[in-house]
Amino acid sequence: MSESLDQLADEVAALEQRVSEAIFGAVRAQLRASDTDAADLEKRLAKVRRSLVKAEALLRGAAD
Repeated sequence: MSESLDQLADEVAALEQRVSEAIFGAVRAQLRASDTDAADLEKRLAKVRRSLVKAEALLRGAAD
């Protein structure tokens, strides 16, 4: 069971990395064009990223 949870945690960590990359892309777009849509996207993606970090920690057994 713990092996499958570790694998799931690894997948969540990979998703978190992809979301982080999307955040940086949104920030770059915002800086280039003062794009308010990019600012909203960055905020939503940051919230998703924080949730993924928490999910990974819970799966690995590091409860708050």
